[in-house]
Amino acid sequence: MPDKKTPSPENIAHEQNPSPDKEEQSVDPSYSSAENGSEAVAEEQLADEDMEEAAESSGSADEMKDQLLRALADVENMRRRSERDVAQANKYGHLSFARDLLSCFDNLSQAVSLAPEDKSDFDENLKNILVGVEMISTEIDTILQRHHITKINPIGEKFNYNHHQAMFEVPNNEVEAGTVVQVAQPGYLLHDRLIRPAMVGVSKKVSSTETDDSSSVDKQA
Repeated sequence: MPDKKTPSPENIAHEQNPSPDKEEQSVDPSYSSAENGSEAVAEEQLADEDMEEAAESSGSADEMKDQLLRALADVENMRRRSERDVAQANKYGHLSFARDLLSCFDNLSQAVSLAPEDKSDFDENLKNILVGVEMISTEIDTILQRHHITKINPIGEKFNYNHHQAMFEVPNNEVEAGTVVQVAQPGYLLHDRLIRPAMVGVSKKVSSTETDDSSSVDKQA
């Protein structure tokens, strides 16, 4: 009988532990391609997320910029409005005071206008009183002009409904109809704003019938 060959220890170890090269060759190539594809998908997802974050950050930055511009515009409008209000207050703030003062000034002016020009026959004390009243009236008129308060005395002017108030009509063919021929009370302006309209009498044309009626009344008289 032929002798059975006893396997050596090296052969036993080689059978139990095959070489690494053979193990690597036995790896399935489809697994490697699937792994590479999953990595590419993951990279694409990361890129999409980065783009979305960049778009969101850009949109929020534009929104913040728009809100900032709106806030700056509101502040600028508020500043201009405040400056305009302060200017209006400085220019027209004493309107109500001037309106109340003018009634007293009218009475004083009326008293001065009734005083005679020739005061030689008056007592010395009375003469001094009249002169003092005239000086006060002149000083008040100067103060009013200093504060841009001007008088409206429209004798001979065309009637202006913005500055005049017609109280009565005066028949008069010598001037154009609608002309101010009498001033019952002068008006006043503060800069370009009306304090009080002038109370005036306005001319009107005399018709032929009114002329005939008046002449017939004169003849009967």
